[in-house]
Amino acid sequence: MRESYREDLDSVVTDLVGMTELVRTAVRLSTKALLEADLAIAEQVISDDALLDSQHDDLEARCFVLLARQAPVAGELRTIVAAMRMVADLARMGDLACHVAKIARLRYPTHAVPDGMVPNFELMGRVAEEMVATAGRALNSRNAHDAAKLADSDEEMDELRKSQFRILLGTEWPYSVEAAVDVALLGRYYERIADHAVIMAGRVIYVVTGTHPEGENWTVA
Repeated sequence: MRESYREDLDSVVTDLVGMTELVRTAVRLSTKALLEADLAIAEQVISDDALLDSQHDDLEARCFVLLARQAPVAGELRTIVAAMRMVADLARMGDLACHVAKIARLRYPTHAVPDGMVPNFELMGRVAEEMVATAGRALNSRNAHDAAKLADSDEEMDELRKSQFRILLGTEWPYSVEAAVDVALLGRYYERIADHAVIMAGRVIYVVTGTHPEGENWTVA
């Protein structure tokens, strides 16, 4: 009975890792749609978000079943509770990637990102995608050390966001007000993807060690 319970719990974690890969793909494709003004890819990201929502509902329901079937011991309880929170983080990251794709679709056939801001968003997209991937790898291997690296990556994202504001608020912004609004919103979406990746990493550390990471570099849920 207990062995079956552990298998079901391991299956939840495995599917969480798979969901992480889907989110990573959504972040990559939404960035591509944004920077290349690719309507077909934007539509793909938007439609695929329904799959992430479905996986969220399925995994959450399975976690509730695991809680109800029998009293989980300490490590199992940590894993179940963390999984319920992580699946919400992943669903939200998928939503944010979808928001990026929707702005790309809204501005099509023009580019939502002004030429001068493209390098910034290229870096933001790469950092966000790698942070999601790192969170997934850390969960898959239950590696607290790898999870801890996410706090440093988040600092890189924060610096990219600050550089956006310096340009947006400078006296020589050469683009339209509409472009400024798009840049501000898009920057916030990528920043929040990174925040959720850090939160997810913190939950991995909690599962492995039994304690939550502390410090100013760790995003609070």
